[in-house]
Amino acid sequence: MADEMTDTNRKALQINLDARRYGTFAEIGAGQEVARWFFRVGGAAGTVAKTISAYDMAVSDAIYGPTDHYVSRHRLKAMLDYEYGLLLERLEQGRGAKAAFFVFANTVATRPAEGHGWLGIRFQAEPGADPCEIFIHVRMLDRQTVDQQEALGVIGVNLIHGSFYLHRQPEALIRALLDNLTWERVEVDMIRFAGPAFGRLDNRLLALQLVKQGLTEAAMFTAKGEALQWAEVLYQKPVLVQRGSFHPPTTATLDVLERGLEQFAQDPELKGQSPVVLMEMTLRHLTTGDKIEEKDFLHRADTLGALGKTVLVSNFRRFHRLSAYLSRYTTRPIGLALGASKLKEIFDETFYNENEGGLLGGLGQLFRNQARLYVYPSLDLESGQVITGESFPAAPHLGHLHAYLLQNRFIRCIRNYQPALLPIRSRDVLARIQSGDPSWEPLVPRPIVELIKRHGLFGHPTDHPAVTH
Repeated sequence: MADEMTDTNRKALQINLDARRYGTFAEIGAGQEVARWFFRVGGAAGTVAKTISAYDMAVSDAIYGPTDHYVSRHRLKAMLDYEYGLLLERLEQGRGAKAAFFVFANTVATRPAEGHGWLGIRFQAEPGADPCEIFIHVRMLDRQTVDQQEALGVIGVNLIHGSFYLHRQPEALIRALLDNLTWERVEVDMIRFAGPAFGRLDNRLLALQLVKQGLTEAAMFTAKGEALQWAEVLYQKPVLVQRGSFHPPTTATLDVLERGLEQFAQDPELKGQSPVVLMEMTLRHLTTGDKIEEKDFLHRADTLGALGKTVLVSNFRRFHRLSAYLSRYTTRPIGLALGASKLKEIFDETFYNENEGGLLGGLGQLFRNQARLYVYPSLDLESGQVITGESFPAAPHLGHLHAYLLQNRFIRCIRNYQPALLPIRSRDVLARIQSGDPSWEPLVPRPIVELIKRHGLFGHPTDHPAVTH
């Protein structure tokens, strides 16, 4: 604790002694946990223009406008908009020439076992500059609310300090968010940068960094590359996920998803509700040797974006970890669309930890929330045999378990499939792309073909430099 206090004190004091920084702290929900660090280290008069804690809902609505959800991105933005406008109105004429203004805001719910909240800062990188923003969403995992409040104060100081001194080094800024904290206390599952100081910074790479650096197990972004927070997308909605390398997505890849979605959407348990569709890439799928190539990651994201898909980047090696994570945010049915060859991973007992109950414990997590597998046939290229969800060769001692999952419809076989697509393999398509062999084009969805050729993705020969959007 002494080291933690000293280091967080040092960050707060550095900001207080920096005459260029001056601004407002607005905090809802857990008290003024961030602002108090700046008061107790001394010198706050050089940094703090105002602090406010609009704890009462009626007071909060009177200041920032009505809202359906107080702990939300929408409320955070309203706080920043109002307080930043007020700060400029009152102080720009007097201090604007020498002070870089900022507003830090958070809206948080602390509760026993787990809290969550939104933190954000709007700041000028230099006096008079147009403002930049950084938003984060956090899960606070301490068992006691007082510990969650303390963690909130520390990560708030880290965010402010990183915004001022590390905004040109986004990876370092992300890494510094958990200074004096651990992933066991705080998870950062969304981050978004915006503004002139960040140039052409790609928020999809920030999502990748959150997972890669261990601040979260999974992060999400839209087809347009906008950062998403899990609850914003999944809350009480059915969800269908396809896991893959997407290197590149092929017509076979897309048919697995579309046929799985076709059956999932017709399930009476969905009650006509349209499912959220996610394309999941794990760090394992993205790693070549011991390295993740950011350019290659963006090429995959670009192609999925061209199909209009929301992308999930995760560190879930095992399917049951993915299902358990999704179950935090929805109690509606969960579907996983996959080829029959992937059943080998699900029935591999070495994939499960004994402290989680081994294979049976893992399957219990996998099939929570009415989860089910939509299994597309796979072709064994050596034997020429087509493997289905029914004919999958489970180990003899697991045969009864396989039969149980089929009979109770945890495994649902996709019947309406295209046999001509079964021989397609992404690695073969990739090799043809890189060699300039045009025979790859019928094997890839048309929107992706045009994107690959136009921008030279995946090493496609082109006379033009590759461009990533």
